[in-house]
Amino acid sequence: MIDPRAIVDPSATVGDNVSIGPWTIVGPDVEIGDNCEIASHVVLKGPTVLGRGNKIFQFATIGDATPDLKYNGEPTRLVVGDNNVFREGVTVHRGTVQGNYETVIGSDNLFMPYVHIAHDCVIGSHVVFSNNATIAGHVHVGDWAILAGYALSHQFVHIGAHCFIATAAFCYHDVPAFVTASGNPAEPRTINREGLKRRGFSADEIAMANKAYKLLYRRGLQFDEALKAIAELGDNRVTTMFLSSVEHSTRGIIR
Repeated sequence: MIDPRAIVDPSATVGDNVSIGPWTIVGPDVEIGDNCEIASHVVLKGPTVLGRGNKIFQFATIGDATPDLKYNGEPTRLVVGDNNVFREGVTVHRGTVQGNYETVIGSDNLFMPYVHIAHDCVIGSHVVFSNNATIAGHVHVGDWAILAGYALSHQFVHIGAHCFIATAAFCYHDVPAFVTASGNPAEPRTINREGLKRRGFSADEIAMANKAYKLLYRRGLQFDEALKAIAELGDNRVTTMFLSSVEHSTRGIIR
């Protein structure tokens, strides 16, 4: 399953039923899980751990060192879960000692062509990055979020679960869970109703998310007043996720 024209370092670990295409380079300290498909002209550098069932298309570079000027060759790493798809030209960098020493990607994500994931980012699961979406270092992206084409994120920003970041939007601040954001700088527009519907949220839950959104953004309440009013909507998964994404913001939320 490994093309004879590929270069695989002897220290790399390759699981069962893995295919590696011609002119691909797998460097030292790379672990590839079972059932992965690595196309031609891919570069995999370590320390990197790939889970099972990942697909990496041509010209992607996964696990390279960051160009961050603070990085001085420390043995940081990239950790990737299962069943992710990295399309053509995707770049993913390892972490730094100033972060948590690692970049972490969950499972079942789709990274379309020319996406860039910078050092120390943490990506959840079931996330979609459309063509050329780019996030800077230390960015966190929650489960089921979607970043449309050319969407950008400043370093240290947190993008909440089930968010939709519109085409060419630039996130300078944190985006609460469920929110649809667009513009430069990105501003809140509404909740991601269609996304929530597709993921099995009930009509009542979607209505609850909309109420929470309006209390935060549309009622003219002070920040603390809005959070108190949202908490009074009841203890459920919608209000819990929404409040958590706001209360744990480190850069302040989009307004």
